[in-house]
Amino acid sequence: MSLFDVGSMLLVLAAFFAWLNHRFLGLPGSIGLLAMGLAASLALVGLEIAIPSQHLTRDVTAALQGIDFAATVMDGLLAFLLFAGALHLDISALRGRAVPVALMATGGVVLSTAAIGCGLWAVSAPLGYPIPLAWALVFGALISPTDPVAVLGTLRAVQVPKELETDMQGRSLFNDGVGVVVFTLLLAIAQGEGTSVAEIATLFTTEALGGAALGGLTGYVAYHMTRQVDDYAVEVMLSLGLATGTYALAQAVHASGPIAVVVAGLVLGNRGARLGMSERTRRYVFGFWEIIDQVLNAVLFLLIGLEVLVLRFDAAFLPLAAAAVPLALVGRLIAVGTSVILLRRFVDFVRGTVALLAWGGLRGGISVALALSLPDVAEKPALLAATYAVAVFSILAQGGSLGPLARRVTHRGGGKDKVRLADAGEAATGV
Repeated sequence: MSLFDVGSMLLVLAAFFAWLNHRFLGLPGSIGLLAMGLAASLALVGLEIAIPSQHLTRDVTAALQGIDFAATVMDGLLAFLLFAGALHLDISALRGRAVPVALMATGGVVLSTAAIGCGLWAVSAPLGYPIPLAWALVFGALISPTDPVAVLGTLRAVQVPKELETDMQGRSLFNDGVGVVVFTLLLAIAQGEGTSVAEIATLFTTEALGGAALGGLTGYVAYHMTRQVDDYAVEVMLSLGLATGTYALAQAVHASGPIAVVVAGLVLGNRGARLGMSERTRRYVFGFWEIIDQVLNAVLFLLIGLEVLVLRFDAAFLPLAAAAVPLALVGRLIAVGTSVILLRRFVDFVRGTVALLAWGGLRGGISVALALSLPDVAEKPALLAATYAVAVFSILAQGGSLGPLARRVTHRGGGKDKVRLADAGEAATGV
């Protein structure tokens, strides 16, 4: 199958499954598409087992094997999806929540990585597949960042207080850049490559701060260009060039592409939209990116579901994969709870902050892509199975129940009431 054939197949399936979900299931878009992609994959596997002579999955599997999932997500879809998410984020609200967002997007990722990695290392040997501590920490790094695509897609269908929505959006948009840096460092250590404190500091500065500076510069240039014209077609093209050009340039200079494109999107979506675009142009630009976001979101989550056909997991890894799910939840709870405890004297948190930030930490395409990018070492199959289990549980179970949880913990006693969280236990129960 040619690249056009594969793309056509994915778009047709995504459109058909989206219609089925909207017409009959009524699930949030990403959850519905992942569920139907998994169901279609399992149905094909079942038919292949029942009628082996027909080779029903051969052509589909061959087409999927021709897709480099890691490159498709990290070097393709991510630039568009992050830019679309950042474009709609209110920078004034984010500025007011900068401290909690920054702490959870940096220290929270490091703390979660340590907690999950040490936990996996401790339970892996009793479960019959011992994972060395270095590779367990690599797993902690790739599973700790919440997927901004999954989080933002789910937030569209969930009503939460504005402050909490800003915390969830801001953290999910920025923490993947930090997570990729931590993953890169731990992967180098696991492979026996020496990394000094100075090298770690240099890498973090180049990746994170360099990416933010680059995104601010390109976003500011694009903002000034929009002020010189009033043509929606030209300004849509400018936004498209900003997203792709910023991401590509960041990769070329070894800065964080995700952080760069998020900052560029924030600048254009706030300052550019307010001062450089007419009302008509704003509608076209934001409408264009909303459509791009929905289409690529659909393709991404359909791909995650269909990857079951390619990743024929060994049943021996099931206990380890099952154990990874609660470990990921506990690691997220530790990271969020610690951040709230440290900040509760200085920052107001709405009711149920810890519960929603912990349960709403959805994993998806980024974690799967990082796991697939691991070198072919003995630990890769087990880590990949664990990653896939966490991602599927996260999107289906956590994403599917996030709405009811939000209504329960934020509306009890008045959804608009602000509280200073007494401790992580109170926050987790919404009391």
